[in-house]
Amino acid sequence: MSGHSKWSTIKRAKGAADAKRGQLFTKLAREISVAARQGLPDPEYNVRLRLAIDRARASSMPKDNIERAVARAAGESGAVNYDEIWYEGYGPGGTALMIQAMTDNRNRTVGEVRAALTRAGGTLGESGSVGWMFDQVGLIELDATEADPDEIALRAIDAGAADVQGEDGTVEVYTETQDLHSVQEALKEAGFIISAAELTMKPKTMLAPEPDVAVKVIRLVEKLEDLDDVQGVYTNLEVTDEVLAQVG
Repeated sequence: MSGHSKWSTIKRAKGAADAKRGQLFTKLAREISVAARQGLPDPEYNVRLRLAIDRARASSMPKDNIERAVARAAGESGAVNYDEIWYEGYGPGGTALMIQAMTDNRNRTVGEVRAALTRAGGTLGESGSVGWMFDQVGLIELDATEADPDEIALRAIDAGAADVQGEDGTVEVYTETQDLHSVQEALKEAGFIISAAELTMKPKTMLAPEPDVAVKVIRLVEKLEDLDDVQGVYTNLEVTDEVLAQVG
């Protein structure tokens, strides 16, 4: 299983707990509002908004909640405006971290992010300190338990995918950001089961520290993602089977 698939395994387990707390819907609503404000409030012409709405629907977010999130971006009276901010830093073992936040109070958010990093033995870096280690790409995850991974790869490459990786019943298709929707639609039309589609930050190289250090990084990522203002955390940590077993 590739590194991203292992992260997905960890995050799916955590996502169930987030939903119980209601935190997941709050974060999904923020993503929808920010995406709608940055482009047209119509998912047909706004790829980021379409992805946000698709993710919300996949998470069983009520239709009314989705519509309210879009309305807030359109200037609904009394709506809170959220700014998207990226923080960069280092975790245990020198692992690189890209932290995506959406906030109405930058001072509060940077304080909480810095505190979480410091407690875990990490540091908050300057803008650009680790960003060069990542590329923003499109990612499509497919269920290959009942499909031929090689056939998925061929269809994906024909549709314009940049890279395909897969193992243990999961195939990850990477695209340029502008090609994500067209590749996703081509795979859907071919009858393949798409588990998720998103814009993500892909590390150029992975780092594999000792298992005990890797577990500390995973716990730090979980702490950061538990912060109300943090939408997502991306890292160059290589999650091995041994590490996955320890945190499972």
